Amino acid sequence: MTKRPDSAGLTFRQDYFGDAAGWAALVRLLQDIFGIDIGPLQQLGGPDPTSMPFGWFDAEGELAANLSAFALPFVLNGRIVHAAGLQSGAVRPQWRGRGLYRDLTVKALDWCERQGFEAVILYTDKPSLYEAYGFRAIPLNRYEGTAPAPAIGATPARPLLPANADDLALLQVLLKARSPVSTTLSVTANAAMFLINTQLDPDVRISFLEGCQAVIAWKMDGTGRFSLLDVVAAEIPSLAAILGGLDIASATVEVLFRPDKLGWTGAPQLFESGTVLMLRGLGDAAPHSPAMLSPMADF
Repeated sequence: MTKRPDSAGLTFRQDYFGDAAGWAALVRLLQDIFGIDIGPLQQLGGPDPTSMPFGWFDAEGELAANLSAFALPFVLNGRIVHAAGLQSGAVRPQWRGRGLYRDLTVKALDWCERQGFEAVILYTDKPSLYEAYGFRAIPLNRYEGTAPAPAIGATPARPLLPANADDLALLQVLLKARSPVSTTLSVTANAAMFLINTQLDPDVRISFLEGCQAVIAWKMDGTGRFSLLDVVAAEIPSLAAILGGLDIASATVEVLFRPDKLGWTGAPQLFESGTVLMLRGLGDAAPHSPAMLSPMADF
């Protein structure tokens, strides 16, 4: 029998993203606990419409604890998995130790089962917390190698600014029609997460290759190494075309997903990160080749 949480002084709510006060309470919770501001998401089209938040609120309307579920279909070894994601899990320090987060986890997973999702995924820096619920870690691998020669004659890319109304509209159209960036492991739809990640990491650059009708999320580090984070397009262009459009002649390239559609082969390297990707469901299924989800889908 599941132990009941100590919820004295609190009220349970779910599905409150349509309520301005409820959304604002989540923004404050994540800002206070993680230093992450998801407030700009409202100007970028709002939270994922499939989101189902679960939370305990105090008498003043502050969120004491939250966990949100949302539809996150992804490709695994060539098959689209009807999956959900869990995100925004947090408990304020003064409310910890009462079983509130355990309660929200059970509620969220029960909801996912009732919705018919065949799998649930999440990122966490505390993997042992979720193993009791049937989650298991999935190894993450990036790819690194010599950069291909940039394609000659590629249409020059231009920067995209999601805060610009026209650029945001273009991004939303392309995100809706995007193809999975890899057949091994990749999301099929993640508009809200892609858009908010353009705001959370100031080093991420977003460029539009008009000739390819592709949006490129990328970085360049201090050593001149090019890092490809994501590609949003109906047809994924080659890495040579991407480098040509960006007018980049980097000696080495890092790709933060399996580059099976890029016409380029790098060497897989274990991705060192403070967070772990965990999967619940699908038996013992795992990527057949080293892979990782794009950081633009990191939730």
